[in-house]
Amino acid sequence: MTAPMVDLSIHHQPRGLSDRVAFGFTKVLRWCADTFFARRYGHRAVVLETVAAVPGMVGATINHLHALRRMRDDRGWIRTLMDEAENERMHLMTFIEVSQPTLFERMVIIAVQWVFYVGFFVLYLASPRTAHRVVGYFEEEAVISYTHYLAEIDEGRSANVPAPAIARAYWGLPDDATLRDVVLVVRADEAHHRDVNHSFANELADLPTQAVAECPPHRSLEPIWKHAA
Repeated sequence: MTAPMVDLSIHHQPRGLSDRVAFGFTKVLRWCADTFFARRYGHRAVVLETVAAVPGMVGATINHLHALRRMRDDRGWIRTLMDEAENERMHLMTFIEVSQPTLFERMVIIAVQWVFYVGFFVLYLASPRTAHRVVGYFEEEAVISYTHYLAEIDEGRSANVPAPAIARAYWGLPDDATLRDVVLVVRADEAHHRDVNHSFANELADLPTQAVAECPPHRSLEPIWKHAA
C-alpha cells in the first residue's frame, strides 16, 4: 500500500481571538515537546499519541450527549471523532513496539493525560470551535514532526527497523514494510485529522469548510490482535 500524498503547506491562518488562543496554546506545547524530547522522535510519538487520542473521545462523548438531549442527528460527527480517537490509539500501540517508554515517560504520560483530559473537556464545553481549532493546530504540528522523523530515518540518524506486526496488519502494509512506511501512513492520518478538525471549527464559525486530505485505509481491530499474537 502506498501512503497518500500529504500537502505540507496547509496552515490555517488564525482569525479572531479564538483562533489566536488555540494557535498560541499549540505553540507553547510544541516548545515543551521540543525541549523535552529533542530529536528522540520515537519516544516523542509514544508520549504525544497518548494525548492525541483524548480530543476525539472527548468530542465524541459531548456530541453524543448533545444529540441525545436535543434528540437531533449528529451529522456524522460522533463516528468521525470516535474513529479519530481509535486511530490515534493505534498510533500509540505501534510506536510502543518501536520505542519503549521509560519509567519517567510513563509518569509524564499519566500526569499529562489527566490534566489534558480535564482541560480539553472544559474547553469543549465552553467553546467547541476553539477545541477543534486546537486539534487542527496540534495535527499541523504532528505532520511537521513526522516529516522531521522521516528525515531522521532517511539521513540514517534513526534506524529504519522492520514495521511492527500490528502496524502491518492495521494499515495493510506488506511483510517487508519498514518504520519509514509506518511514519508515512501515520503522517497521512495526521493530515486527515488536521483537515477534519479545521473543517469542524470552520463549520462552527460559519466559515467555508476545506478539502480533507485522504486517509489511509485501516483494517478492523479483531484480526489485528489475532495477527499480532
